[in-house]
Amino acid sequence: MSIVTLTLNPAIDQTIFINNFQLETVNRAYDLKSHAGGKGVNVASLLAANGHKVVATGFLGDQNTELFDKLFAEKQIDDQFIRIPGQPRVGIKISDQQTQRTTEINLPGLTPTNEQLDAIRATIKRLAADDNQWFILAGNVPPGIPSTIYGQLIEIIRAAGKQVVLDTSGEALRYGLAAAPTIAKPNLAELEQFVGYPLTSEQAAAKAGRELLSHGIKLVVISMGEHGALFLDNAQSLVAIPPRVAVQSTVGAGDAMVSGLVAAQTQGLDLAASARLATAFAAAKITQLGSNLPAAEIVEQIRADVVIRPCNAQLDVLQRGANQLKGVPL
Repeated sequence: MSIVTLTLNPAIDQTIFINNFQLETVNRAYDLKSHAGGKGVNVASLLAANGHKVVATGFLGDQNTELFDKLFAEKQIDDQFIRIPGQPRVGIKISDQQTQRTTEINLPGLTPTNEQLDAIRATIKRLAADDNQWFILAGNVPPGIPSTIYGQLIEIIRAAGKQVVLDTSGEALRYGLAAAPTIAKPNLAELEQFVGYPLTSEQAAAKAGRELLSHGIKLVVISMGEHGALFLDNAQSLVAIPPRVAVQSTVGAGDAMVSGLVAAQTQGLDLAASARLATAFAAAKITQLGSNLPAAEIVEQIRADVVIRPCNAQLDVLQRGANQLKGVPL
């Protein structure tokens, strides 16, 4: 049995290291690293490194694919990407190690044809008919693809009786949530955009999350910036707070959380244990460059240090739109 990840808009992530990065002046970088990326690709890499069999699909430009080919070969990921003409987009990450902050500049990506869109629907339908229980739809929608695409794919997956995780934003999130994925993982800013009003307390975020549960979603995970992440199912509301770690790059922490969530589901863990493992994956990821986790014993130590507490209805100040926990994005 494999886990399937879908990346409609993969990228070559170029991380530029600059200390004391400043706007409107000359900055001198001291290093540059390039990695195959895109949310679903990151999730596939992390799950494969954790010992899971993974199938990766989506759209990938047919030029300059060496980083992707190397990643798939090294981690034994089943590459079922549909190649389309052109080069993968580039995502530029400016990492300031002194402030432990990362600035991202993401280019738009390639536009598939209608025939290629039909091909990805057929691919997902075929994979859902096989012995693949979990599907992860992650990342933004490239130019020219209708925002309804995730909703359509979720309906295909659910019709086959399989489980699906959705991690996206904007209109793609809106249409995807309407199709009731098994797990949804918006951050606070994305959920605010979805509901149309500020979420300035844990209680408000939990209420918005419970509204999603009432429409058939089984588990909602909301990143709340410096206040951690909120995990909700039909029985409980929990908050997970990661320990402080040495930050190498904040890129991909949310993807690591998704990986940890799915790993927890395959192990049959309860909500608290799932929250602990997913949060440990996210915190561990930012200690590494690229889509990798540190050694298993380090992840285990971080997991032991994650704080789990009940949702606090009295906490009435959340950092609106935040996606970082003191440099630890979730």
